[in-house]
Amino acid sequence: MTDKPRISIVMPAYSEEAVIGSILDRVLALNVADEILVVDDGSPDQTAAVAAGYDRVRVIRHPYNIGNGAAVKSGIRAATGDVIVLMDADGQHPPEEVPNLLKDIDRYDMVVGARGAGTKAAASRTIANGVFNWYSSYIVGYRVPDLTSGFRALKAPIAKNFVYLLPNKFSYPTTLTIAFFRAGYAVKYHPFASPERIGTSKIRPLSDGFRFLLTITRLAVLFVPLKIFLPVSIALTVVGLGYIFYILATAQRFSGFGGLIVTIGVFTLLLGLVSEQIALLRLVNSER
Repeated sequence: MTDKPRISIVMPAYSEEAVIGSILDRVLALNVADEILVVDDGSPDQTAAVAAGYDRVRVIRHPYNIGNGAAVKSGIRAATGDVIVLMDADGQHPPEEVPNLLKDIDRYDMVVGARGAGTKAAASRTIANGVFNWYSSYIVGYRVPDLTSGFRALKAPIAKNFVYLLPNKFSYPTTLTIAFFRAGYAVKYHPFASPERIGTSKIRPLSDGFRFLLTITRLAVLFVPLKIFLPVSIALTVVGLGYIFYILATAQRFSGFGGLIVTIGVFTLLLGLVSEQIALLRLVNSER
């Protein structure tokens, strides 16, 4: 990192014709970015044309809709700056907060905009985010106040190193958060009030919510497997032993089924230990 790092702002966009012009005006007025990349994810409207009308904006176009995460990956790969700022083009990420994200990027590897007081969001989404935050905090061992926020500044070399892990859909912030924490990088959360988005949300609560939980679990198995395998092993062992003692007390015989459950619990623990060693070896090899 130099004294004055180059800043790349990456904005994934899909069908944001009505708002992207005003967002770009506000971003350009800040005069903090060395380059602005709008990644149009196969929009059927004039999103790409509006963005292309700005001389200081570079537009990357997907031939069809691949996914929000895929657009972010294209932007990260194409960015030439030392620091990458990820922000949505739908108005939920106030451009005026970008300087606040960049303020501490010299001391931290990633600064995340955490939605706080004043944020406009449906009650169901607030509850779901609370569950995701709790689960991810357990996985990484640190408090995660906003797991799913896509508004973040991160050092480009690290982002490019993790880009292969990112999914094509909406759970890329989850992947970035867990990857940064588990790899030992410094992360800071900056609270901000997120206004209500303009237009219709592309997130489907049930399917995308399940995908978020699946992504967190997959990353836990990838980076810290014992966080998943150990609780499952303990639960199976306790249930198996409890069933064995119950059968001994009521029928005065040993329960083969209970013994099978205990055996499965023990093998689950052993599988977790092996997976933990593999995860540590993967981490060591990635740092070479």
